[in-house]
Amino acid sequence: MKRLGAVAVAAVLVGVTPIVGVPAWGSLASASSTCRLPTYGPGSSYHPTIRPKDFSPHVTNRWYPLAAGTTYVYAGVEGKAKALDVYAVSRHTKKIDGVVTRMVNDRLFLNGRLVERTTDYYAQDRCGNVWYFGEDTAELDSHGRGLNTEGSFHAGIDGAEPGVYMQANPQLGRKFRQEWLKGEAEDQYRAVSRTAKARAPYGCFTHALRTEETSALEPGILDNKYYVKGIGEIIETTVKGPVETLKLVDVLR
Repeated sequence: MKRLGAVAVAAVLVGVTPIVGVPAWGSLASASSTCRLPTYGPGSSYHPTIRPKDFSPHVTNRWYPLAAGTTYVYAGVEGKAKALDVYAVSRHTKKIDGVVTRMVNDRLFLNGRLVERTTDYYAQDRCGNVWYFGEDTAELDSHGRGLNTEGSFHAGIDGAEPGVYMQANPQLGRKFRQEWLKGEAEDQYRAVSRTAKARAPYGCFTHALRTEETSALEPGILDNKYYVKGIGEIIETTVKGPVETLKLVDVLR
């Protein structure tokens, strides 16, 4: 396994040690015929009925596992700056819209400076689909002070609704909203391949899931993400719009 200097930096930042090999994620939930997700997902034309008892903060989806205590380290570029993203799955949970969600702390560094701090909230339904229930995000100045919190939302507040982040068994071409708060959070995605090639410092894979992500708030931008079973997201890259790429360097715990 290759390692970059950024990994050592990240380990100090989050107080963790590297994993040897790929962790075992436990039992994996599979979709059933009783789970009928909307074609497009939450939003103005669809209001999901959320039953808290159908959700769990234990996310074991094979394409997007979020095992508590695990940290993903990504390195790449954003514009002309060197980027480091530390994505730490917390052992803590938070109740949003009546659902107990898993908290994930995301920290983005550009040229060694922390510029964005986000906490994401995920839950998995009884069929293994991962839902996104909101985020608290802040852009930071050079002194670490918050500049703005644009994009923050919690499902159930001010018309915000949860979105489908990852199906248990992704269907090619099917579109979902990943989040919904009009004017603030309107990301959407669709799976386009289950046999994509993905090359990152963490490893090379030939059967990755590739998705396309867009937002009505940024109509000129198209992102591709690549996921590998049992690991999660491997690559995020902008294919239309400003140069932004992050690739998985290591998995820590």
